[in-house]
Amino acid sequence: MRKWCYLLALALLWLGGCRSKQKSLTEAELEGIPLAQRDGLPTPSGGFVLAVGGETITSDEVIAPVMEHFRPIAQASDFQRFKEQARPGLEQILVNRISDILLYKQAKRDAGEQIDEALEKAADAEVRRFVVSFGGDYARAEEAIKQMGFDWQSFKEYHKKMILSQSYIVSQLPEPEPVTYSELLNRYNEIKDEFFRRPAMLTFRLIDIQPAKLKVTDPNQTRLEKARDLADVLLGRLREGEDFGELALVYSHGHRAMFGGLWKPVQPESLAKPYDILALEAEKIAQGKIAGPIKADGHFFIMKLEEKRTKSFEPFQNVQKQVEARIILDRRRQAVDELQARLVQQAELGQRSEFIDFCLEKIYRMSKQ
Repeated sequence: MRKWCYLLALALLWLGGCRSKQKSLTEAELEGIPLAQRDGLPTPSGGFVLAVGGETITSDEVIAPVMEHFRPIAQASDFQRFKEQARPGLEQILVNRISDILLYKQAKRDAGEQIDEALEKAADAEVRRFVVSFGGDYARAEEAIKQMGFDWQSFKEYHKKMILSQSYIVSQLPEPEPVTYSELLNRYNEIKDEFFRRPAMLTFRLIDIQPAKLKVTDPNQTRLEKARDLADVLLGRLREGEDFGELALVYSHGHRAMFGGLWKPVQPESLAKPYDILALEAEKIAQGKIAGPIKADGHFFIMKLEEKRTKSFEPFQNVQKQVEARIILDRRRQAVDELQARLVQQAELGQRSEFIDFCLEKIYRMSKQ
């Protein structure tokens, strides 16, 4: 009994940690245990049902979470193609639901009847926390659980099942092994481009001369020629030491003219035409230098490169704890997945394939209505 009370405490710590928005991702990953209960536990309704461990899984509760996701696929496909696309996802949902039931059954067997009192107290505490999350407004909290498909009794039972399942998972997790330096470094190299990449960035000032916005008084001069002449004049003034920002404020037609032509830091690949040419010019010059005039799609640009940062990665030593957290989380997920897989394999589910077929047909039929 003392062991199970301890495991219940661990499970409650996990549940409480999930609610705290103050934790960083790293802390949550280091301290968290993957949840087995993924959704609410709706009351079984009519239709084809699958019996698992003395409970029934209805087609409705399997279909409901994925209906809106699969509807457009069904509407755009014939039935055979739809089945091929939708079946893997639906099978995973069913496996998750089966493992939730079996995890609870196994946890209940291991804990015995003596756990009931501790579990009752733990669930009561969770219900109180839920009401407190609505500022103590019981009516608002009750409305929220109704929208989730619960009444207070079923809501409490749901938490009892969740807490007991979590405590069982905690009891089955292997003793943590230390993460080696080589593991950390290998995982860092695997994920650094996805999680720790620092993209190339440019910060520049721009004088954007747009011929269409210039007034021409000389009949022998085109707007394009005037724009080119203006660009040459401004470049000369900049070489003589005039302030780039002041000239941009007066002569630039660009959307950042009022800010002295200063653009916010931007990733080179995100620059759209005609400004994408500026990324190429930035590669040719050093920070603090001026390029121009640059002709592109009817514009004449003069650019001053304020800052240039090449693509890089957060150094390993700065993110080592985050990498370790991901390794630990992956180990825990793998352990939980293996536990769930063993439970599902042990269950005799002769109609599982037929049940999936029935759900797929129902989704397809409902999507076509």
